[in-house]
Amino acid sequence: MTYNNSGPAIVTRGLTRHFTSRKQTVEAVQGLDLEIGQGELVAFLGPNGAGKSTTLRMLTTLIPPTSGTASVAGHDVVTGQRDVRHAIGFVGQGNGAGHRQLGRDELVSQGRAHGLSRTDAQRRAGELIDDLDLGAVADRKVSSLSGGQRRRLDIAMGLVHLPRVLFLDEPSTGLDPQNRANLQGLIQRLHAESGSTVVLTTHYLEEADALAGRVIVVDHGRVIADDTAAQLKSGLGDLLRLGFASPASAARAASRLSRVPESRVEVTDTSVDLRVKDGSVMVGELLADLAADGVPPTRVEVARPTLDDVFLDLTGRSLRETQSTPSDTETTSEVAA
Repeated sequence: MTYNNSGPAIVTRGLTRHFTSRKQTVEAVQGLDLEIGQGELVAFLGPNGAGKSTTLRMLTTLIPPTSGTASVAGHDVVTGQRDVRHAIGFVGQGNGAGHRQLGRDELVSQGRAHGLSRTDAQRRAGELIDDLDLGAVADRKVSSLSGGQRRRLDIAMGLVHLPRVLFLDEPSTGLDPQNRANLQGLIQRLHAESGSTVVLTTHYLEEADALAGRVIVVDHGRVIADDTAAQLKSGLGDLLRLGFASPASAARAASRLSRVPESRVEVTDTSVDLRVKDGSVMVGELLADLAADGVPPTRVEVARPTLDDVFLDLTGRSLRETQSTPSDTETTSEVAA
């Protein structure tokens, strides 16, 4: 099945979700305005508690919005829940398969629930079992599977009916590198062959970089950046880290480098950090200028920007560092939901 790419797949206007915890209101999502076209592959990035999972839960009809509106595949998430659920696939962070069931039976039942004939459901289950390397365990009870195997089964269940809009909430969590790569290939193939819209949250920045044509950065329930990964990184610029023989030399070099247009300079003891667009191209000219001024650096490092650098620049926090400890907002949101 190939979907028509005309018209948006997801539209939100003022989408808001509040929770109450200890008699205090927690604003998990605040006035979210989004428009995602049919056929886009979009990654949501943000720390724990940023509102990513809460947004997905509203868009998949699992929880209602406090205010605002949202439509998915042309259907309102409040008044058209049944139509939304028929059009989407959703892989959440928990296990969705029945523990007493056989994995293959769960896949076939999921396909049948979405209107596939028994023959098509069995065929589709077999394809996904092969794609996600579940052949050795597909006919075992779900309760006997490892955490990674259950995760792959959940993903297969979300893909079985080739949904028009596919939501993946941290799909790679718990997968080893090989199966993570297999999953990425499967998502790319589904997206290319069917035109499905794919929206995923992930803590693997390289996954967002490799998969997504568009990256949306969310913090404190609001969108703070929305562009391609390449544009977000390009806008930040390269990092040139220069070492000097003394703090005085570093200060003099920083004063000279501060004249570079559209740059940012930070000095720490004998080190100078210069953030500037196309820094990797300019480095030779900059080093020659510093040498001519009598302060040649003793050490030079050039680093291209990453999505984590983008997030750090936007929020003052590293996205990787925020993943180690769940925030109160995330915990409150999940419990309330």
